[in-house]
Amino acid sequence: MAHIFVLDDVLDAAVLTQRILSKKGHQVTIFTDEQEAMQYVTKNQVDLAILDINLKKTNGLGVLEELRRADPKIRVIMLTGYPTIETARQALRLGATDYCVKPIDKSELEQKVSAALGN
Repeated sequence: MAHIFVLDDVLDAAVLTQRILSKKGHQVTIFTDEQEAMQYVTKNQVDLAILDINLKKTNGLGVLEELRRADPKIRVIMLTGYPTIETARQALRLGATDYCVKPIDKSELEQKVSAALGN
């Protein structure tokens, strides 16, 4: 199974995502701080990142750009509670694999993670 990290400024949302994906056998590490998440990625092999667009210090699109520079092969799914066509387009243009709207739908998340991982 895959090594996934989740970055969300809302701890409960990150924990929910972790529970859903851990039940599928994935190793899931969660973060609420962008800097800690980026430090983790530089020191660990990660297959998939799940990033909230609205974060505490910056936004997920900025983190997405940093991730792509650090590891161009990493797959990324963006999450947002405030979906707009422009943010979806921008996320995909920056290299996101997919885009998911909050509140998280368990089946949709599982399906998008599976597709992103090529399963």
